[in-house]
Amino acid sequence: MDSLEHEGNGATEGLPPPPPVPPDVVPLRAEPDHISEPVKKKVVRVPIARRGLGSKGQKIPILTNHFKVNVTNVDGHFFHYSVSVSYEDGRPVDGKGVGRKVIDRVHETYDTELAGKNFAYDGEKSLFTVGPLPRNKLEFTVVLEDVTSNRNNGNGSPGSPNENDRKRMRRPYQSKTFKVEISFAAKIPMQAIANALRGQESENSQEALRVLDIILRQHAAKQGCLLVRQSFFHNDARNFTDVGGGVLGCRGFHSSFRTTQGGLSLNIDVSTTMIIQPGPVVDFLIANQNVKDPFQIDWAKAKRVLKNLRVKTSPSNAECKITGLSEKPCKEQMFSLKQKAKDGDGEFQTLEVTVYDYFVNYRHIELRYSADLPCINVGKPKRPTYFPIELCSLVSLQRYTKALSTFQRASLVEKSRQKPQERMRVLTDALKINNYDAEPMLRSCGVSIGNNFTQIEGRVLPAPKLKVGNGEDFFPRNGRWNFNNKKLVDPTKIERWAVVNFSARCDIRGLVRDLIKCGEMKGIHIDAPFDVFEENQQYRRAPPLVRVEKMFENIQSKLPGAPQFLLCLLPERKNSDLYGPWKRKNLSDYGIVTQCIAPTRVNDQYLTNVLLKINAKLGGLNSMLAVEHSPSIPLVSKVPTIILGMDVSHGSPGQSDIPSIAAVVSSRNWPLISRYRACVRTQSPKVEMIDSLFKRVSDTEDEGIIRELLLDFYTSSGKRKPDQIIIFRDGVSESQFNQVLNIELDQIIEACKFLDEKWCPKFVVIVAQKNHHTKFFQPGSPDNVPPGTVIDSKVCHPRNNDFYMCAHAGMIGTTRPTHYHVLLDEVGFSADELQELVHSLSYVYQRSTTAISVVAPICYAHLAATQMGQFMKFEDASETSSSHGGLTSAGAVPVPQMPKLQESVCNSMFFC
Repeated sequence: MDSLEHEGNGATEGLPPPPPVPPDVVPLRAEPDHISEPVKKKVVRVPIARRGLGSKGQKIPILTNHFKVNVTNVDGHFFHYSVSVSYEDGRPVDGKGVGRKVIDRVHETYDTELAGKNFAYDGEKSLFTVGPLPRNKLEFTVVLEDVTSNRNNGNGSPGSPNENDRKRMRRPYQSKTFKVEISFAAKIPMQAIANALRGQESENSQEALRVLDIILRQHAAKQGCLLVRQSFFHNDARNFTDVGGGVLGCRGFHSSFRTTQGGLSLNIDVSTTMIIQPGPVVDFLIANQNVKDPFQIDWAKAKRVLKNLRVKTSPSNAECKITGLSEKPCKEQMFSLKQKAKDGDGEFQTLEVTVYDYFVNYRHIELRYSADLPCINVGKPKRPTYFPIELCSLVSLQRYTKALSTFQRASLVEKSRQKPQERMRVLTDALKINNYDAEPMLRSCGVSIGNNFTQIEGRVLPAPKLKVGNGEDFFPRNGRWNFNNKKLVDPTKIERWAVVNFSARCDIRGLVRDLIKCGEMKGIHIDAPFDVFEENQQYRRAPPLVRVEKMFENIQSKLPGAPQFLLCLLPERKNSDLYGPWKRKNLSDYGIVTQCIAPTRVNDQYLTNVLLKINAKLGGLNSMLAVEHSPSIPLVSKVPTIILGMDVSHGSPGQSDIPSIAAVVSSRNWPLISRYRACVRTQSPKVEMIDSLFKRVSDTEDEGIIRELLLDFYTSSGKRKPDQIIIFRDGVSESQFNQVLNIELDQIIEACKFLDEKWCPKFVVIVAQKNHHTKFFQPGSPDNVPPGTVIDSKVCHPRNNDFYMCAHAGMIGTTRPTHYHVLLDEVGFSADELQELVHSLSYVYQRSTTAISVVAPICYAHLAATQMGQFMKFEDASETSSSHGGLTSAGAVPVPQMPKLQESVCNSMFFC
């Protein structure tokens, strides 16, 4: 019963409890013939269709990494068969990668029974053919000699060292017999692809495109590639780049078929995944733990990292999966060795020997450094099989799924970025190498793929006019501007403040002097700080929480009252473990605005950037749109409008126990669209839909996110309710659009109705995606597309209302455009008005003097989630979860709550 209750949970979470039944009601049996009133059927919303194309801006020619696909066999059908592979005794086969080998063998062995048909097999339970197989149900038996797959080990671990040796050298693998059942599941007309291109999507069209994608995946699998969703990675050291910690970035390609306004296209892009450094296990551990030699390795940590990784063992070159490490070092770890007795009557005798002794004296294998290190165990839980560590070598192309450290990420970004022209060259080469024209399955579907980048037309929108202090206006150039000789549009005063130094080495008096001077230039009046609190040296080595605690005791003993602001100096950049506890203490315990800096190269530019952040946090504004000031934003300035940015951030794929963090930011002080506040909550790990938008606790109480934001809008916008609610939602894939429209939007509407039954605001829902693979290039130019480039034709959806925008100036690498999908628009924006609003919202980000690549509210939601995620420091939890597999199902665990922010800072831009 338990599991059923859990299952049901997901569906009913957003609904209020049923109303109470009055005590004197006698239930009536409903008679089918007199239904009193029709049951209201809930309207299911679907994404709206495109209403028209934009026309504003200067037209420019653009190339994109979509390659034209022609399909000639439109009258054909794909036949879908379900596949089950089992061992002789009926046990299902679970080893990944074994399936492909088995199906290949079926294809070779039973060619005639299969009428010579080619397969598209997904490696799991589905197989597709063009036209039908001779029968609806087929059963085959095949034998495989070597069942370690080319990428993954099935069940072919060699026997324990106690099975005598010659026998094992002769038969390193048991040949295994497999039973395969192939049974008809469905028939998919290829005509569905043509329908989708006319805007009529269906289950069939999605399935038909999935088959084409599977054919490409299979094509890559046959070449021994690592497959990750729609990307594939060749085992070629030239594609590997070391990012530190025993982790390599591996360059490969993404490829997927897409329906666009211009027809079917194949989208090919460069893609990178993380893999474990192949080669000797010891070398990997030394790199992974950043130690000098094997004797400094922390073996408990090593065991977690190694579990489930695959190694080749020398000298037999057998491939096995690591299940653990031995308790004792190699020269002490004993096991039972069975040997033929000397008297030759076929009796076995059992000796207890050490692993070291066995390999060195019985197998005559020289061991240089393994004697004092643990052995690698590749056996079953009850029957360990030990190998000395130096005989084990990690197999190539094994994914690394833990989160990268700040340094690994920086190194990866630096090493994997490519200039636009280089990327185009690599993609052109990839098409040649893949030689899809020779792929028999594609030929039998009549699919041919062009080899030129698709040429399209883009439009460059002019930058919006900005306002700064002293009534000055100016136009950004090339997506950027600066505050040289300019004042901020709404500067604050910093009066009661102090400096806190956690043992950072720097000239604090000089820093304070320069900060005050720089502030004056920008119009921010900064008083002299009350004091500089230096950390007591005895706490320098204490845990972060203790250091923060002690610092606050010190501050409280010396300050007359709570300061308005604290400037905090941290000893190291990026990943200081003091950051989370410090922020939490200030924001959630005391309600003090704080700015952390790690002063390394302090110059005027650095101080200006710090002041931009401080000014925004204290309630000031650095610059604003001229159309906000005059208020003249089409459709937004006319009636009270709130803008929401929503995002959910998850732990890394290898961590299943870290709560996900949902953040929603909302605009305030209408008619402004530059001021925001945030609301952040935790929810079950890996759940993408935000579950606390509306949280009814009683008939009068809603503890949800939306109510909190709406009330703030009301009080900050002159007691006005928003008549229009514009929602920007980040990070959902196309398969989840309907959930955003029906689950999340319903909760938001409920929250509105709960505040006021009669109030019916109009909604606009826009999803922003950055992790897609469409890129744009300027023909014949080494530069990225100019900031403000918008594209809504040719490569966009045949029916839905979507567009791509590059609002920012891509300085390094290749610009990644943001793909905006307008799912709902009850306000009635024209294409130009909406594209201009999105463009303008890329210019109101207070932390930098540049246009950014995605609208500011979404950026702020990321920042708020990241910062408050630091409060919760879940890192301790993540260490224990294994880096491979071991994922628990989403939902199901109680989640710790996010601490609440103090009144004095909860409406501020603390996340800036």
